[in-house]
Amino acid sequence: MHILVTNDDGVSSPGLRALAGAMEKLGTVFVVAPEREQGAVGHSVTLHKPLRISPIDTNVYAVNGTPSDCVLLAVTKLMRRPPALVISGINRGVNLGDDVTYSGTVSAAMEGTLLGIPSIAVSQAGTRNFKFKTAAYFAWRIAKIVLNRGLPDETLLNVNIPDRMRISITGVRLTSLSRRRYEDPVVEKVDPRGRKYYWIAGTRVSWERHADSDYEAVRQGLVSITPIHVDLTHYPVLDQLRSWEELLTRGVLTRRRPSTRLNTVVSRTKDSSKRTLSRKQASVLKKSHRMIRRRPT
Repeated sequence: MHILVTNDDGVSSPGLRALAGAMEKLGTVFVVAPEREQGAVGHSVTLHKPLRISPIDTNVYAVNGTPSDCVLLAVTKLMRRPPALVISGINRGVNLGDDVTYSGTVSAAMEGTLLGIPSIAVSQAGTRNFKFKTAAYFAWRIAKIVLNRGLPDETLLNVNIPDRMRISITGVRLTSLSRRRYEDPVVEKVDPRGRKYYWIAGTRVSWERHADSDYEAVRQGLVSITPIHVDLTHYPVLDQLRSWEELLTRGVLTRRRPSTRLNTVVSRTKDSSKRTLSRKQASVLKKSHRMIRRRPT
């Protein structure tokens, strides 16, 4: 079986190499990754320039695009048949909570899911010395189960590994997304010419914690696995807002109600009967009357 490995840190990332090495135990690996770092690009695809695929090694390719571009090109152009699995990572740093909406790592897995392929995103906690061997080991174990059992439709797995050696990992937990809060998310500075410029950065100061959150699991030394569904519809609220349909539809119909004066003109009565003229006929009749009035005597 074929397995597609990608990431958002770039084709030369050590996390990508560690992940590809672990996946080789499960099948034939194709690596298709961005030629340079593409962190925080979200689920963007490249529409404003041509994309190019550069061979790096056997079954290893670099793309001058985003992680989602890489998955799309790999599945539709490079690989003879769709892979049995798309796995993205190993990302340098966690992708927890609503950070998944910005993550190129998670978005690559989402692209695979949209293409109908079981997909996993893997991220490793840390700052400088990342323990990619630990993450690769758990990625292999999770991928093995997914290949054997599959995933529900339109569902991907977001996996986050604590910054610990494998022997120190305390377990695995299925989790939900947490929420995070930043202090001063936009940093304002002034350049040497006195002009203001901005960095979107800030300091993460707190997480909204609950018992099954991904943040809480990683904090406790657990591997976090969060199932993410690509359908973003909030169904309970959808039912709550059903009453809006009548209110909004009523307003539309009121504004669109045609004017009787615009639709028809009642002509002169003849033989005690009324004849209705079309708008075009009424317009011609009015013009004729104006011309008659203006005709010099």
